Amino acid sequence: MTSFAPIPTSQSVVAGMDTHSATHHVAVLDGATGAVLGTREVAATRQGYALALEYATSFGSVTRWGIEGTNSYGAGVTRHLREAGQVVREVIRPNRAERRLRGKSDPLDAITAARAVLADLDRLPIPKDSAGPVESIRVLNLSRDSAVRARAKVLQQIAMILVSAPAVLREKLQCLSEKALLARLIACRPGLDPTRGVETATMISLRALARRHAHLSQEIDEVTSLLGTLVEQTAPALLAAKGVGVVTASQLLITAGDNPHRIRNKAAFAAITGVAPIPASSGKTNRVRLNRGGDRRANKAIHIIALVRLSCDERTKAYIAKKKAEGKTPLEALRCLKRAIANEIYRLLTNPPAVPDITDLRPTRQARGLSLQNVADHFGVWPTRISTIERGTRRDDTLAQAYREWLTAA
Repeated sequence: MTSFAPIPTSQSVVAGMDTHSATHHVAVLDGATGAVLGTREVAATRQGYALALEYATSFGSVTRWGIEGTNSYGAGVTRHLREAGQVVREVIRPNRAERRLRGKSDPLDAITAARAVLADLDRLPIPKDSAGPVESIRVLNLSRDSAVRARAKVLQQIAMILVSAPAVLREKLQCLSEKALLARLIACRPGLDPTRGVETATMISLRALARRHAHLSQEIDEVTSLLGTLVEQTAPALLAAKGVGVVTASQLLITAGDNPHRIRNKAAFAAITGVAPIPASSGKTNRVRLNRGGDRRANKAIHIIALVRLSCDERTKAYIAKKKAEGKTPLEALRCLKRAIANEIYRLLTNPPAVPDITDLRPTRQARGLSLQNVADHFGVWPTRISTIERGTRRDDTLAQAYREWLTAA
């Protein structure tokens, strides 16, 4: 470890940090000349964070910090420094070719991080704030995703076992629907003696998998309910947008973080979510291609929203028809739609409008002795449409306002 004795001074300095699971390495540079003033290793603990800040400030006034991995190994120290009023920027790890040229060590990486933030503060991304409700959404969403993947794997394993199961058992079970098959397997009583034959052992295994599927389904429902509560409190306008559900809203909030205003504009958000097209022109060919960068989970969420709107929203269908009339292929029109949705989501995250209150609709209807069918007949819609508006699972401000005026005037 390279270190230099700090010299008390009033000069401005910048600091860089290379983060790891157990230790962090901090480097301090002169803010005017870029000269290395010192490096030091600290523990990845609260005491270590305080020591790193004390060490950097011993050289002068720290104007900015450049940290690698602000949302992983550096999340704790990033929170500590921001709470202390420090300016922190995320430094992208150098590519391997550059590392081969200059070598690799923790002090060198910390110095490189400090030089990066010294050279260009404005171009470096602002770290996500991981101390708010979106961080709670992120950790819950993580457990839900793993449960969903595990449940899908259980269904694959059941199907694989049935392929090679004894013929009598296979013929009896393969004709059932997925729901009926799982119910049959959970209810079966094959006993616990696998020595009775292959059929008994197969049924024991299938029953265990079916029970695991039921347990995972219950876990997914519980976590989804918790996510719904958090998302509704954090971003009600986003959740109320057409085609946006709890899961897609959760992922978009995770991508934006607790401080969505760190994303400079809607173009930057489109780039983060992978819906900003990349130029692919050459010669007389003028075109753009799909952007496979950005957060692919956020891109998937926007894709799902686009498909939902295409299936039930007349404005979206008209938009796609217009793009096709302009000469766009179906895929190109869908990409245009995803970009428009990303722009809308950015506005909902950074400047959310007030969501109309609909909690008065159902009590008022029930107080007047009206059924859902009565209301549906009056407005010429299905009763389920009125029910979804009352429960807030579907947003239709125009119909909701007309419904409220009719209830209060009748």
